[in-house]
Amino acid sequence: MDLAVNWMDPTSLITAFGVVGILLIIFAETGLLIGFFLPGDTLLFSAGLFTTVSGAKGVGIEPLSLPMLLIAAPFFAIAGAQFGHYLGARYGRKLFERPNSRLFRQEHVDKAEHYFNKFGPAKAVVLARFIPVVRTFLNPLAGMLEMSARRFFIWNVVGAIIWTESIVLLGHYLGNRVEGIDKFVLPVVALAVLASIVPVLREVLRGRRSGGNDPEKNDSEASRPSLSGDSSR
Repeated sequence: MDLAVNWMDPTSLITAFGVVGILLIIFAETGLLIGFFLPGDTLLFSAGLFTTVSGAKGVGIEPLSLPMLLIAAPFFAIAGAQFGHYLGARYGRKLFERPNSRLFRQEHVDKAEHYFNKFGPAKAVVLARFIPVVRTFLNPLAGMLEMSARRFFIWNVVGAIIWTESIVLLGHYLGNRVEGIDKFVLPVVALAVLASIVPVLREVLRGRRSGGNDPEKNDSEASRPSLSGDSSR
């Protein structure tokens, strides 16, 4: 194993840890607050790319198993998010009250809470999968705000499957269709991340058109929502 692993570089992570490492990192990014800095989107896309001969050849590894990724990646993404929800439900707001920590910055929590209030619990859980940092903090936030574990699990499964499968398959598809793609991994990853946030941008623009485009106003008016009234959404 290469000891000089670059934790922000998906290629470095994959060549160092393989499929097992990918799955554990997906779990950490979605379930552990300290995992917010990990590159979930680019990691999944690169993993899909490296399931092809041409993609794997570019980094000097054997092709990864596509079936294993398609089965295991959603499972670990679901398990990680569910664990994050449990932590939020178990420890409440004190889980985020770390004023002297460089990792647990309040702005991360505020951003996640804004999306939770803006889109409602169900939609927020799905959309957050496509927003780095937010997908880490929203899961425990949902538990803290008393979204039931059962309801969270349903939308967690939906979001995890859409997120992991779409990005892995996109990487696999491009790896098979674009000749010499191994020479352009970084630009292609950037395009994949851009494509992954299109649904989120569409929802944000829709919210702006409906007049709900002021985060500070929304947060001040609904900073402590009652989720019992959200069951009709």
